[in-house]
Amino acid sequence: MNYLTDRKRAEGLGSGREGTHHHWKMMVTSISLVVLVPLFVFVFGSALGRSQEAVMAFFSRPFPLIVIAIGLIVGLTHIKMEIDEAVEDYVHGIARKLTLVATAALVYTLMVAGLFALLKLAL
Repeated sequence: MNYLTDRKRAEGLGSGREGTHHHWKMMVTSISLVVLVPLFVFVFGSALGRSQEAVMAFFSRPFPLIVIAIGLIVGLTHIKMEIDEAVEDYVHGIARKLTLVATAALVYTLMVAGLFALLKLAL
């Protein structure tokens, strides 16, 4: 007879050390997006339909600039974590590593481009 405990059956099947950290990061970004998305929509919607000079003057103020920048960073970070989770679950081998690298490169490129565009608007 095989008298294995649940712990003995689970040994060697992976570590449970990263799950809590990932869960808390997802919770923090999710809760912050609950506040940031309506602010982002309100601020971005306030700038729609204005002339270029009015939009540049609007985004040269600190509050709209900070809301858009933080919303962009937190939103893209959350999306990256979601994509990483899906890739880790469904893609294996070298394709997994390449997909994770490509996703990170794309997300960070979008962040830099968005922040550069905001700074260009503000200055």
